[in-house]
Amino acid sequence: MPTPFAVRAAEAADLDFLTDMLVEAVNWSPTSNLSREQVLSNPTFAHYVADWPRPDDLGVIAVGMDGRPCGAAWLRRLPAADPGYGHVADDVPELTIGVCEEWRGRGVGRALLRELVRVAGELGIERISLSVERANHAAALYADEGFTVVERFEDADTMLYEVR
Repeated sequence: MPTPFAVRAAEAADLDFLTDMLVEAVNWSPTSNLSREQVLSNPTFAHYVADWPRPDDLGVIAVGMDGRPCGAAWLRRLPAADPGYGHVADDVPELTIGVCEEWRGRGVGRALLRELVRVAGELGIERISLSVERANHAAALYADEGFTVVERFEDADTMLYEVR
């Protein structure tokens, strides 16, 4: 059975959609309801999309058969001076992934993650990090795909993937 979506490389024109997916990622919990403006005005979130794309940014977009994007995953290096939640080292890009609510549970996140890892490997990226709250269903996806916990916090884990 063919998949109801395709995955393509992210481009500069995808900034608005990446921002939408950042908002989805931030609001993963039903108890979180930050607006787009609140997310973009918070530097700890906004730096994941600010000035997209930078020269070493890498991303992929899932697109439904109707041509509309339905999910995104991207990597960005954030320095220790301005770290992301999943910061491990300056040379390790952090993963951000978001899927439109109506597309969740249909394999979009896994397909995005696998394609991003594949392309990262082709480009010589050796490790990928992320931060995920343990209550987030995505934590199981990351573990299933080979990410391992390298640091634990009260409610969240920093995970690392060794690109093969």
